[in-house]
Amino acid sequence: MASTKRERELARLRAQRQAARRAAAAAERRKRRNAILAGLSALAVAAVIVVIAITTGGGKDDTLTTGASGTPTSASGACSYSASGTASKQVTGLPSTDGPAKKADTKVVLTTNRGEIDLTLHGAKAPCTTNSFTFLAAQKYFDGTSCHRLTTAGIYVLQCGDPSATGSGGPGYQFADENLNALNTSTCTPEKSATAPCQVVYPRGTVAMANAGPGTNGSQFFLVYKDSPLAPNYTPFGTITKGLDLLDAVAKGGASSTTGDGKPKLAVTITTAKVQG
Repeated sequence: MASTKRERELARLRAQRQAARRAAAAAERRKRRNAILAGLSALAVAAVIVVIAITTGGGKDDTLTTGASGTPTSASGACSYSASGTASKQVTGLPSTDGPAKKADTKVVLTTNRGEIDLTLHGAKAPCTTNSFTFLAAQKYFDGTSCHRLTTAGIYVLQCGDPSATGSGGPGYQFADENLNALNTSTCTPEKSATAPCQVVYPRGTVAMANAGPGTNGSQFFLVYKDSPLAPNYTPFGTITKGLDLLDAVAKGGASSTTGDGKPKLAVTITTAKVQG
């Protein structure tokens, strides 16, 4: 009789231990599932709303954003460059106002610590931007500067052109946007913008200007290594003709921030920027 009672007690204890193990396993499965869902949710938010702070001078923050767009503009007549803030690196004078004369394509070679990146600047489409970029390159403004921002989530760009590498540097002047109407902005109607963010695709291989709002271009630019949805607020003025494999490798190395938006882990320094004609 005592033996039967003890067997029942042992069976009860085994059942309790098994129930406890099943409960613990279920709790662990829920924990893992919730962690995965939280991660997916964070990635979804990052893909929809990506804001990259970049500054051009005078301490004014620039942003690249997937949000609402401004009005596409195009320069006509003489270029206008106005003083703004303090130059991060010495610049003599201002670019010539005769930017529209630079209507031919212009090749610029960025020699970096990771190899060459060749750019073709489209003078016919963005003469004043091309004029400014080649003016700064001729003054060795970009030489010895680091690309301070890499994004690997939502949009896919490497940001360069700030000698201070802080995201707040500029050339001490600013100028208007150009060539925004070259993008596919047909879906960016006022009605559309009122109900949803207006976005267009900046294709892989695009070179475009960063800014702090309409008419605030300076020296900072970004290199698109993968098609990126952005508001059509950033002057596209060139194409990467060599070096996309280099950018792919840098992007694969990742950004210093866990959000996919920070300094590239594989640092990129422009040793020289030379205009080839």
